[in-house]
Amino acid sequence: MEIQLSMLVLEVRDLTASIAFYRRLGLDIPEPRSDRRICVHRMGSGVSLLLIESFAATYDPTWSRPDRGYQQLLEFYLGEDAAVDACWVDLTSAGYRGRMAPKQTVGPYAAMVDDPDGNVVLLTSDASARVDAEAAEADERRGPGAP
Repeated sequence: MEIQLSMLVLEVRDLTASIAFYRRLGLDIPEPRSDRRICVHRMGSGVSLLLIESFAATYDPTWSRPDRGYQQLLEFYLGEDAAVDACWVDLTSAGYRGRMAPKQTVGPYAAMVDDPDGNVVLLTSDASARVDAEAAEADERRGPGAP
């Protein structure tokens, strides 16, 4: 069996602020249960985004939150360059820190913005980041190992 990414877990400082950010980004993040500071959103690609407070600190006594820089990029495929531009404007206008304004990079047309915990969210129109039924069918038609 091929190893597959099934879930991305983000340790967040403020679950309510993180839910607001990812909803504004366009994800249908559910309300957490009143007895648990955690929520999970399963995307159409099959990958789940889990937002949680205090998991790492509770179970790993050596864990500490980074105080500078960032460790990962979360890439969200938005479909078109105009959608990247619109999402950038919406998020930065709402007060979220813009890290890179929309532009053509050496790879995709992209922008970067920080979520409330400083995780960098990459917004792209890069078709290679598209994961849905139509893209999977196209890959299947091309065959194994095809570019």
